[in-house]
Amino acid sequence: MHLQIAGRLTGRVTKWLVLLAWIAAFAVLGSLSAKLADVQDNEASSWLPASAESTLVSEELADTVDPNDIPTLVVYQRDGGLTDADLAAVAAQAEQMASVEGVTGEVVDPATAAAAGLGGMSEDGEVAVTTVVLNFGADGWNAIPDAAEELRGIATIDGVTVHLAGYGGQAADSAEAFEGIDTDLVLITFAVVIVILLLTYRSPVLWILPILSAAVAYTVSGGVVYLLAKHAGLTVNGQSQAILGILVIGAGTDYALLLVARYREELRRHDDRHEAMAYALHRAAPAILASAATVVVGMLCLVFAELNSTAGLGPVLAIGVGITFLVMVTLLPALLVVTGRWVFWPKRPTLGSHEPGTTGLWARVGRAIAPRPRRVWVVTATLLAIACLGVLRLDASGLSTEDTYTKEFDSIKGQKVLVEHGLVDSSNTAQVVADADEVDAVVAALGRVDGLGRPADPRPVGEDRAFVEATIDEDISSAAAFDVVEATRAAVHGVDGAEAMVGGGSAFYLDTKVASNRDNRVIIPIVLVVVFLILVGLLRAFVAPLILMATVVLSFGAALGISTMLFVHVFGFAGADPGFPLFAFVFLVALGIDYNIFLMTRVREESAVHGTWRGSLVALGSTGGVITSAGLVLAATFLVLATIPFVFLAELGVAVALGVLLDTMVVRSVLVTAVNLDLGGRIWWPSSLDRGAHQVVTAPTDPAAPVDSAPAPV
Repeated sequence: MHLQIAGRLTGRVTKWLVLLAWIAAFAVLGSLSAKLADVQDNEASSWLPASAESTLVSEELADTVDPNDIPTLVVYQRDGGLTDADLAAVAAQAEQMASVEGVTGEVVDPATAAAAGLGGMSEDGEVAVTTVVLNFGADGWNAIPDAAEELRGIATIDGVTVHLAGYGGQAADSAEAFEGIDTDLVLITFAVVIVILLLTYRSPVLWILPILSAAVAYTVSGGVVYLLAKHAGLTVNGQSQAILGILVIGAGTDYALLLVARYREELRRHDDRHEAMAYALHRAAPAILASAATVVVGMLCLVFAELNSTAGLGPVLAIGVGITFLVMVTLLPALLVVTGRWVFWPKRPTLGSHEPGTTGLWARVGRAIAPRPRRVWVVTATLLAIACLGVLRLDASGLSTEDTYTKEFDSIKGQKVLVEHGLVDSSNTAQVVADADEVDAVVAALGRVDGLGRPADPRPVGEDRAFVEATIDEDISSAAAFDVVEATRAAVHGVDGAEAMVGGGSAFYLDTKVASNRDNRVIIPIVLVVVFLILVGLLRAFVAPLILMATVVLSFGAALGISTMLFVHVFGFAGADPGFPLFAFVFLVALGIDYNIFLMTRVREESAVHGTWRGSLVALGSTGGVITSAGLVLAATFLVLATIPFVFLAELGVAVALGVLLDTMVVRSVLVTAVNLDLGGRIWWPSSLDRGAHQVVTAPTDPAAPVDSAPAPV
């Protein structure tokens, strides 16, 4: 940011204008942000790949099978067998359930199902199942918890255990898992950040300003996302809203830490706080901009995903980070200038006072690396490479319903009861559409597929198509169900002239897995290229960006490898969601590169004065503390995701937190610094900085000599 522009932003009058502008934005968008959960779209169609076979089936059946139907199973169980009185009560309750708001079609009680050969009763007589279909239109996700609670209230019999299973039970439990995500998660995140800021600043006052700024950024970005979801078709779901809050608060606090640290340095060099902030913004804003741009562009790369949920997540997070950047380079500086030096109490930076970064921990780390930098980076890189081997244990083939959550919800208990008593989850079906002339051949082919129930009678679809449905005898998202879907597709695709397609719940999950694997192959290279180009433009070099990209990828591999071992041997997770590697990669690369940006922009600044060797030590000593604090903040905020009983988010939080800690504590402080010291001015090739006629040689003969942190020229 140009010094003159920075000065205008923090002038004696403009600081008040900036404050008023953000207060107005907060007031206007605050109420909209509070309604963000109301525009969430958690229906299957918001996740489906547009070109997937299951999507095409859903579209073809739109006038025959309502895609918003939610089959729900009410499972009754009594050890020793259900009595005649129990069964009479179950039948009476089925009639009551028909009047529940959202229930559509016929409620099928156990006796009716058994008579039709649909397995409404277990052979041992201990379990009975009532089938209810719920339909709330596109608002099904938000409405189903109330309906589920009402169904549970009706299904009450002394001595009988009742579970809500099937697709409806799973949807209700998933809604419970994300309940309060728009408030509880954000409050926990703020609490964690406040504790870290108190420990970092050791001031009872200073932490308030970054927190206020982060709160404004979160509220304004939530309001903007709400407007785009409401009026521009932007897809928002519970997952994207959870990550939005975490990312905005974490990244915003990181930017605040960097700016406040640079402002404190400048207060020791300038008597006027407005002038000090102008210099601080001038020097820190480019690094913050590059960091934010890396995250924004990295997130926008997700729009190339086939999965709607992944493609929609990119713009949501990009909007959040973009607004956070604007807040942290306008509102936060204005607040700091308005409050003055006293906000740093009890350790106010006075003119000419000592800069602790010159003799602190990271300055000592730099002096320890300096004598043998090559040995340091080779050993460090080798250890990280060994940690990468843990990735070989990563199973990202998907999770069954039972393994999707970190606790056992009611629908999972119901599913287990059905399996234990030889009953099939009738809510999970294969939906097959085919040409009407060949439907008999398709039905015959379905009858030969292991794992499929007896196909229902064909129904007409439009003028020349027919629809056949058969129950899949496996958990909806299990590998066994995927095998059944693939076998079903192979069977019906082999019927000449039928043009048959297979959809349904398990088909949806299988298509999601296939699309996730495709997205991993396509988006990861795009992110690498885009981030590399940003680094080239920022550092005006080719070698340094290559080094940084290599270290971040190595850090990602190590974080994923260690995380995988934790998932397997400590947490006992059965595997990972197919989208987990992509999400972990995008977040770790986009966020992990931030700390290298913070460091290397300072290295470049100092290299112009001291040379690369000494400039690297100055940069490490000056930025080490703030980058470490920023890493702790971001790691802690992502760990908050583990409070949601959802394996995907728990794994993502752990992996990103571990990766961020590796980046800040090992990669940035040790590996990158050691490589810089080993290669010297060659890292700036093809730039002439510290090379040839522009070479600056001020490396001390004694590596233990104090590191000078004199500012680079403006």
